[in-house]
Amino acid sequence: MSNYVSHLECSASGERLPSDSVTGLSGIGKPVLVRYHLDQIAASLDKKMLARRSGGFWRYREFLPVDRPEHRISLGEVMTPLVDLKKCVSGHATVKDEGRLPTGSFKARGLALAVSMARALGLKHLAMPSNGNAGAALAAYASRAGLRSTVFCPDDTPEINLSETQLQGAEVLRVDGLINDCARFVVQGTKKNAWFDVSTLKEPYRIEGKKTMGLELAEQLGWQTPDVIFYPTGGGTGLIGMWKAFQELQAMGWIDAPLPRMVAVQAQGCAPIVRAFDAGLSHAEPWENAHTVAAGIRVPAAIGDFMILNAIRESGGFALAVSDAEILKARSECAEKDGLLMCPEGAATLAAYRASLETGQVAATDHAVLFNCATGLKYPLPKVTAHVEAG
Repeated sequence: MSNYVSHLECSASGERLPSDSVTGLSGIGKPVLVRYHLDQIAASLDKKMLARRSGGFWRYREFLPVDRPEHRISLGEVMTPLVDLKKCVSGHATVKDEGRLPTGSFKARGLALAVSMARALGLKHLAMPSNGNAGAALAAYASRAGLRSTVFCPDDTPEINLSETQLQGAEVLRVDGLINDCARFVVQGTKKNAWFDVSTLKEPYRIEGKKTMGLELAEQLGWQTPDVIFYPTGGGTGLIGMWKAFQELQAMGWIDAPLPRMVAVQAQGCAPIVRAFDAGLSHAEPWENAHTVAAGIRVPAAIGDFMILNAIRESGGFALAVSDAEILKARSECAEKDGLLMCPEGAATLAAYRASLETGQVAATDHAVLFNCATGLKYPLPKVTAHVEAG
């Protein structure tokens, strides 16, 4: 464990937990957070020192729980670029393109940290449910670390995700159901001591990996933050992690208020967070008959629902659902006009941004950052039918 880690903490009760042992959910079944001696980080690290470092998210090692260099599992991560949209929107929008990371998605961040800590703590076999990209990241980093991995996926998971996960060393099992059905198989195996569950928010460290999106974004913007962030929200680890990052940076005096408004973007066919936010609730009821072309945000129930809703409200943000038609239209127009091929989940943030401009929830002068969570090449694409005879 990093010398800068103070303790682990239940996200609901605030109960302090030891940081030097294997930890899943807290005693009351809630996600656990890593807390740091932020004053010590500030005393040992400054922005100029950080600017001299190269590489991806491991450059923020003081902010992360993995202390020993030999425990940090890397596949050549990079700082993902910010791409301004020039033609497909009327406002000031920038895409943070997470598709440039290993395994082609932002899941690399969280799973790199979870796997690194698993190896440091002596675990040998990890398992999770996945709609696609998380499973691929687990497989890759676990294989790199010399650990076994098992991934349960809904039967309609994109074939490319299933194939890459298996090819990178995981045991892949298809399930006739949704991700919550897959999760039950993981829990059953955990009870038999077959593996450790690294599902979304069921251990403390994937949040820390996703937190690096916020650290990286702040550094790229000169230690400023955008006015608003649109984030594709399924389990919500990234939204929670970024909000945690901004709060830590603010507590250290590295960034100033106001912090960005956080916007949770969901699909109309699976929008439990949007429904709970609009109703003023602190928890989200499970969504029945979930369906959307954006498989990564097809999460009927999120264990961290209260944390997502808290972050949205604390930041002055909002939650918004868009239709599959709007998602596919945004993906096509972004590719055709700006040359950026977004994944469906990323395109959902573009569709939500456009809708927010129309309703006035976001001004055209606001700097909005949209998260494209994976390369668009990992998803079904329109067929090419035009043909010319060679003769």
